[in-house]
Amino acid sequence: MSVSTWIAAARLRTLPAAVVPVAVGTAVARACGDVAWCPALAALGGSLAIQIGTNFANDVFDAEKGADTPDRIGPLRAVSAGLISARAMKIAMLLSFAVASLFGLYLLAEGGWPIAAIGIASIISGIAYTGGPWPLGYHGLGDLFVLVFFGFVAVCGTVYI
Repeated sequence: MSVSTWIAAARLRTLPAAVVPVAVGTAVARACGDVAWCPALAALGGSLAIQIGTNFANDVFDAEKGADTPDRIGPLRAVSAGLISARAMKIAMLLSFAVASLFGLYLLAEGGWPIAAIGIASIISGIAYTGGPWPLGYHGLGDLFVLVFFGFVAVCGTVYI
């Protein structure tokens, strides 16, 4: 398992989905005259960690459910290609969500329980996108949850903090 394999599994091309809503929320807060830069940066770190954890979850759960196979057309998926074990990917997913939780603890101290609720719901949705007994992405709800969490929730949460 090389570093480049892990970087590919993190799907860097998806990270703007984590950056843009936090940037927009920060811009709105600035336009309102009140930007708290440390919390904004923590929100960015948490958002990136959740996105990467979600990408790792998607990789492993799609492989386990047979949605991704070694013959997949499109970007490589590390678990289905046999480059990273399912166990290692699950550990990486949990570590990514743990990093997000560390940012969340700081944000909890800054913004209170609404921020904790946002973080917990975001992590659960990241896992439930393709994991669990009723994966959101397999039932036509994936895009809706992406819109809600990487749109409304991330922008408003950043403005709030």
